Amino acid sequence: MPASDSRARGRRRPPGAARPPDGAQPAQRRRRARKGSLDRPINAALVRAAGLLVIAPVLLLMLTIVRPGPYPASALPPSFDGVSATGLATELVRDFPARQPGTPGATGAADWVKEKLALYGLRTTVDGWDQEIPGLGRVHLDNLVTVIPGATEDAILVLAHRDNIGVGPGANDNASGTAALIELARGYGKLGTVAGRPTPMHTLVFLSSDGGAYGGYGAERFAATSPLRGRLRAVLSLDGLGGTAAPRLELAGYVPRSPTPALLRTADVRVAEQQGRLPSRPGWLAQLVDLGVPFGYGEQAPFLARGISAIRLSTASDRGSGAAADTTARLNVKRFAQLGRAADSILSSLDGGVELVGGTTAHVYLGSKLIRGWAIELVLLVALVPFFAGTIDLFARCRRRRLPLAGAWRALRIRFAVWLWVGLLLGLGALMGVFPRGSDIPPAPDSPAVRSWPVAWLLVLGALAALGWWRARRTLVPPAPATDDEVLGGYLVALLTLGGVAVATTVISPYGLVFVLPSLYAWLWLPQVDRGSGWVRDTLYGIGLAGPALALVVIGTQLGLGLDAPLYVLSLMTLGFIPWQTVLVLIVWAAVATQLGALAAGRYRAVPHLRRSGRPQKVQTNY
Repeated sequence: MPASDSRARGRRRPPGAARPPDGAQPAQRRRRARKGSLDRPINAALVRAAGLLVIAPVLLLMLTIVRPGPYPASALPPSFDGVSATGLATELVRDFPARQPGTPGATGAADWVKEKLALYGLRTTVDGWDQEIPGLGRVHLDNLVTVIPGATEDAILVLAHRDNIGVGPGANDNASGTAALIELARGYGKLGTVAGRPTPMHTLVFLSSDGGAYGGYGAERFAATSPLRGRLRAVLSLDGLGGTAAPRLELAGYVPRSPTPALLRTADVRVAEQQGRLPSRPGWLAQLVDLGVPFGYGEQAPFLARGISAIRLSTASDRGSGAAADTTARLNVKRFAQLGRAADSILSSLDGGVELVGGTTAHVYLGSKLIRGWAIELVLLVALVPFFAGTIDLFARCRRRRLPLAGAWRALRIRFAVWLWVGLLLGLGALMGVFPRGSDIPPAPDSPAVRSWPVAWLLVLGALAALGWWRARRTLVPPAPATDDEVLGGYLVALLTLGGVAVATTVISPYGLVFVLPSLYAWLWLPQVDRGSGWVRDTLYGIGLAGPALALVVIGTQLGLGLDAPLYVLSLMTLGFIPWQTVLVLIVWAAVATQLGALAAGRYRAVPHLRRSGRPQKVQTNY
């Protein structure tokens, strides 16, 4: 017999309730229950009426959609030489195939870049520092900075990391970006002046960064400490321009902010001019997830975190799959030349902008259209109203019935303690070095900090987590089916706590409601279908889990993580990119999810009050 059927048959009826006759007709059993009864505790009409309030902010969102325009194209054609850039990339890979930070190959590659820039009369400043990189240890890194003075103090930054992870030669990722950086800077050197290149309107900064293959340590260093950072109005990161994959733009940062619409549209148009179609970019759903979980992998992220508009142009996989095969023979020379010219055109358009708009705003970019972030926040906030209307009405009905709730609160508290125990074990694992910690940026998807997890310690922590669950299970497993009032009380307590999760999420980041709303509106109807078909309960419960699952799927898809996505998200927690406040809210949500799961499966028990002797105290049930 299914658990749900046994629960329904085993529940205690209110005194005086007549048992249905044995020969009851199906039509009698399907008679619609009275509003406010145990069969229909949720006021559906009230929820639907409150849902009409969402129409106004949705209409406002549609009215505020704008079409951003690009910066004007330069009158001069791109001077980027694809043949010369390909030769530079080939030379770098041949002379220094292993450029892992802290190695002699990395030092040689830095000297090579300085020598190439010096050929064009370009002076390079070296910024060196020691950096702790999870999975790699403490290594020395060097940023190489070349500044071209302009007519104004406002600056435009072009950067490309020159290091790799040491598995392969890194011809595309990122010898191609380094070669493109040198080729772009060449036009502003002495040879470029002879060719008639005018003095730039803005100060141009070319940065050959270190530690980019591990997430962007060089970019983080420049954004945090460079004297030029306060003058930056736009940043263009070149990261693998000669791959076989379609060109794409990356726009995510460490905070829920996006690059300026004009920068995005300019990059779109200039790339399309060279290759005949727009570059790919994260879809609207992925951008919403990035705003809700702003971990922002890549060298554009540190600048966006500090309010500096930045984008990354790339064809390389963030996962780094096939790094051993990343040789010059695999370079797409035609695409490399196209994207090099596109980068040249983007830089010229930005420099030609008389009033270059800097800063960052939150929005969802759809190419020719843009949705304002504040309009999305307003829709998400108003979307909470129907849930709270239904939950508060249910609370009022239960108060009138004098429904006992203490046992339900105790059951939820025990489940919260179990999940808090799991969270504390994760923190202990970070302190012991099982999980990564102590990094200023998210780890690279293929870094040792993500790929090389100590299995033995994971098994120990898993056993301790299982021990905590087993200890709690002894109290939570029901010896007998719960009564109808106990079940409804369990639902009410869970829904009230879920409302608290929604409020806390709003305070931390309104965009995080994207992950909570499926839970609110799927689980709100669980009390309404508690006596209905089991597949309906299971479907609603599964829909409620869709929010966190969506985050895992989108992050895993963006970075090519596959089944490693949960482990990567754990590393974001232990590194602090998912702040402790969000982790605590997630723990409360998990406690609610497990309580509602027990209710939906017919395995719920209201935990009675324990006397000092350890025996349960009888709780009076009011009908």
